[in-house]
Amino acid sequence: MERVEASKASLLWFRLYSGFMAICGLALLYGGFDLLLLGGSPYYVAAGLALIGTAALLWQARWSGAITYMAFLLLTVMWAFWESGPNIWGLLPRLAFFTVLAIPVLVWAWRSRLRGTAPSRWHPTLLAAAALAIIAGLALHYATGMALTDPAFDRGTGFVQAAAFDPATTARSGDWRSYGNDAGGSRFSPLAQLTPANVNRLTTAWTFRTGPGADGKFGNLEVTPLKVGKTLYACTSYSDVIALDAETGQQQWRWRSNVDRKGFPYSNCRGVAYYQVPNATGICSQRIVHTTADLRLIALDAASGRPCPDFGEKGSTSLATGMGKFDNGYYFVSSAPTLVRGKIVVGGWVADGQYWGEPSGVIRAFDARTGEFSWAFDIGRPDKASAPTGDETYTKSTPNSWAPMSADEALGLVYAPTGNSVPDYYGGNRRPFDDQYSTSVVALDAATGRPRWSFQTVHHDLWDYDVPAQPTLVDLPGPHGLRKALIQATKRGQLFVLDRTNGKPIFTVAERAVPQGGIVPGERLSRTQPYSIGMPSLAGTPPVERTMWGITPFDQLMCRVAFHKLRYEGEFTPPGLKANLLNPGAGGGMSWGGISIDLDRKLIISNTNRMSTITRMIPRTEADRMGLKPMSNGAHGNIAGTVTQANTPYAAEVRPFFGPLAMPCEEPPYGYINAIDLVTQKVVWRKTLGDSRGSGPFSIPTRIPLPMGVPGFGGSLTTRGGLVFIGSTPDSMFRAIDSATGNVVWQTALPAGGNASPMTYLSPESGRQFVVIAAGGHHALEGKKGDYIVAYALPKGSAADGKAGGLAGN
Repeated sequence: MERVEASKASLLWFRLYSGFMAICGLALLYGGFDLLLLGGSPYYVAAGLALIGTAALLWQARWSGAITYMAFLLLTVMWAFWESGPNIWGLLPRLAFFTVLAIPVLVWAWRSRLRGTAPSRWHPTLLAAAALAIIAGLALHYATGMALTDPAFDRGTGFVQAAAFDPATTARSGDWRSYGNDAGGSRFSPLAQLTPANVNRLTTAWTFRTGPGADGKFGNLEVTPLKVGKTLYACTSYSDVIALDAETGQQQWRWRSNVDRKGFPYSNCRGVAYYQVPNATGICSQRIVHTTADLRLIALDAASGRPCPDFGEKGSTSLATGMGKFDNGYYFVSSAPTLVRGKIVVGGWVADGQYWGEPSGVIRAFDARTGEFSWAFDIGRPDKASAPTGDETYTKSTPNSWAPMSADEALGLVYAPTGNSVPDYYGGNRRPFDDQYSTSVVALDAATGRPRWSFQTVHHDLWDYDVPAQPTLVDLPGPHGLRKALIQATKRGQLFVLDRTNGKPIFTVAERAVPQGGIVPGERLSRTQPYSIGMPSLAGTPPVERTMWGITPFDQLMCRVAFHKLRYEGEFTPPGLKANLLNPGAGGGMSWGGISIDLDRKLIISNTNRMSTITRMIPRTEADRMGLKPMSNGAHGNIAGTVTQANTPYAAEVRPFFGPLAMPCEEPPYGYINAIDLVTQKVVWRKTLGDSRGSGPFSIPTRIPLPMGVPGFGGSLTTRGGLVFIGSTPDSMFRAIDSATGNVVWQTALPAGGNASPMTYLSPESGRQFVVIAAGGHHALEGKKGDYIVAYALPKGSAADGKAGGLAGN
């Protein structure tokens, strides 16, 4: 055998390299022992020892060091595939670093810079075996698609065209007159001009900028505009209302709210409402109803934007009446008002986690013509539908309804989704009526405000599992004709399908035992929680050690250790003095974007998040030492960090489950879009949604479009043309998806994050179908911020521009 001696210069490089390898080995050994003592994988201890041994041999520039490292790399490849399968995201932290670390060894080996006996037969075999194993694994991944924990579920059943049905709630024009298009929130349009065959020809038709507020900031632009006739109506995060020409996007009028946003952590406006006064003509016969961040209910003439003189006082009714005193930022109406039987119904958003005694979650109704108070649903005053008088206020700290509501005009019901009563993570102060209506969907009589029925999705909610989404009304075909159904999406990833006339489950719901114990003194737990057995869960797979993630083996190891140190006993692990893992996290599962329904194909379309949260209860004495106080500077306390939960015995730590690089500790994907067949209750398809170009370590965008699936906020839109449109993701992309396959058939970059629900309409001027989305970004997501409303359409004069009409099935 040939003996080769390393030069002095090469020896210096060997020692620098082996010193770095030894440091890496010591880090893995130290963390690996910690993980092993916690009951975790022994791999990292073995890896640390292997790197330290390799470093000792390479310090002397010996061939045996190269052989040892390549043997370690080969065994690592085998372990990586055994633990994660052909999953590129699982293989990345396990193999990428060690593969890069092998490059100098490969170079020195092939250039014969190592000393000792060169193993002419062994080193090529080991090197080739390791390389081929990596290449084969990656090839298998790209050939078969990402392997997930339940391939049959993720692959779905495939789409089968069913006979179309078109319930009365379907919009039958080219307008978009309600937040969810129809009062039942289907987010379905009967327009069929755009199809999977021609959607790739969409171009930007116009862009409108709403402008910043008085403070020079944009806020959260999350609006879904309405379209009536030739005009679009939208609100801004600063409570202004604008009217735009549907064809050109030119501003027709603007009503300025002049809201003083001092002290607001943020405010948003997700939509306005349109009301046509029966048998009326002239000014304000058609009106836009709007709520402002400073608690005014406004009615504007749809044609001119002028306040309606016959509504309240000069077009305004106060929403502060009966609410008591509180600082700015503790209460505002975050969703579009709901119109039903001549009533304007509004709920309200209440700041999370600040103190027991925050503003009431009361739901109120006002006459749509006069603005006069009609009724209140204040659960602490069940026998009083009237407004408080004197020093009386609506009941403090009751469950609030911040998400969009739905209405059934024929039944005379309005459906309100509720959250839990503040604070979120301690329920010892809650009263029986709080527990009765929290985290529920409640059907209220439109005439009186009295509850007809309620259905609870979480009992005694301690996890911030507010019902975040608009209840979606749809008529389901059955053996005895169409059945009036309500579909409620939840942060838990559960879809509850109820009879909307009485609240009884249409598809089976079962109470299951959940973890008990580990709670703080003064707290209590429900022994069971409801599960929608008749519908597939969209919560994703529960976290386990092997699905902990990182970009390198080091941050992956730290996440594994962190996971074992957390208390996790499943979805309903109770919050306690020991930090626990909340999965799904407080952002969902499903969030305020809700679902859309393809009424022709009987498909539920839902985008879901998959990111966990860490919570820990902090005794009041410790919270006082930390200086925790309820917000007074407008800082929203429920995004990360700590929430004070004043006037209770405990504050709470609330933060995302991130690793040392400010990246999720759990393996991608983090965002999905799903299609579920309403007839068979099976998953038709499931795809990752979004890529990594808008996010990265330490919140620095990578600009690399890795299709890893990312969390997002905002909903989807379905059309008769067989398309799903959705923004939502922090990569600032707007996508069109084939509803039959789940494949992306068109995408374009937005000027900012499209964290809103899109809408579509037919322009009477050109006959073209437009698709519109607000691009403003979101305070809780990485990605670009802005103030854009963007419209897309086929080019004028194209063969399919729809001048003959964009509606199908009429």
